[in-house]
Amino acid sequence: MGVTLHRLYIQADGKTHDILIGPETPSGHLVQKYTNTLIGRYANRVPAGTHTISRASNTASLTAASNESPTVSLHGGITGFDLQMFEPLPDLFSSKLFSQSEINTISARMPSGAACVFSRISEDGEEGYPGRLLVEVLVGLTQPSAPPTTSEDKKEWNLGSVLLVYRAKLLDDSAVTAVNLTQHWGFNLDASLQDGQSVKDHTLVIKADHTLELGPDANSSGLLAPVTGTHHAHVEKETRKIGEKFPENGYDEFYLFPRNIAPPTPVRISTGDLQPKTDFVLPALEDQQSLVELASPKSGLRLNFSSNQSGVQFYSNNFSQPDKTARKKIHGGSGEKGDGYEPGSAAFLEFHEPLAAWLHPETIGRTGSDTLLASGELYNSFVRMDVWYTSPEGL
Repeated sequence: MGVTLHRLYIQADGKTHDILIGPETPSGHLVQKYTNTLIGRYANRVPAGTHTISRASNTASLTAASNESPTVSLHGGITGFDLQMFEPLPDLFSSKLFSQSEINTISARMPSGAACVFSRISEDGEEGYPGRLLVEVLVGLTQPSAPPTTSEDKKEWNLGSVLLVYRAKLLDDSAVTAVNLTQHWGFNLDASLQDGQSVKDHTLVIKADHTLELGPDANSSGLLAPVTGTHHAHVEKETRKIGEKFPENGYDEFYLFPRNIAPPTPVRISTGDLQPKTDFVLPALEDQQSLVELASPKSGLRLNFSSNQSGVQFYSNNFSQPDKTARKKIHGGSGEKGDGYEPGSAAFLEFHEPLAAWLHPETIGRTGSDTLLASGELYNSFVRMDVWYTSPEGL
């Protein structure tokens, strides 16, 4: 369910790492919520209640159900996309939302069997969201794109990449809905070493200049706050461990990338522009500016993320309840409920647009996206994760 990424194995220097936290068995994701699953129709938090939304002369009513608290609708509602069944298409050519050129690119750049498109139709009114919505998600693995690089004290290998592409289209005429999809995946690059659970020794770079101010209930206030001089300044020139300046309640913040970072592909395009020769997948696979970097000096693993989204939510697994969850055996757990992950045990990095963007003119002015989708438009979102390994011995 939910296009869930259960395991992500990395082979490095004779060691097998699973860099995703989570339960031991796939069925565990049914009760261990939001662990490496697709979330939607709308990622993150929306004020609970009824909202009037309008785009391209289309108007509709959206009623967001409360689930996290009386005033907050989290990750699409009570039964969001994480609990919905997505069907793997029998082949790439069965896709309705990827062009012929894009399918050719996927086939050429990803090894046989290393790419799949998952599909479902979200019916009109599901979890209060208007419009019948076709959703397709590409999950693909690519081979290493660069030879090892060597300096005096280390050698570095690119181990390949993970590409996620989210597409959506309304099937009704004169409709409008809110769409904001992402993967709620949580990383721990040291967990397979079975030497503690914390990610506080990981280093983190987020090329953001502002965070989104949140209200007391964690809904967006619509205002932006500079990161300079705060514990949110995860910038390259001040690369530091996550545990340095770690806030009392951990991290659960949305970071906005600078305006001068141009997205490689648009988030919303006219369906008429998706011609057989159109290819928005290829730019996602080509060299991109890294927006976020997560690394561990202990394991030697590093993840670099690129995306066409305007920001990223960083969550440090603050609300994890070890007594109610399970931990993978490869991470030193028993695999049984009651032996779960501790708070601070993962870095969740969720690339999407600002929370409830259509309600907040300041964020729309900053990103150009109201996160609404009208009939005749195609939603197009991607995130690419490049995996690197560094040998400090230079071997």
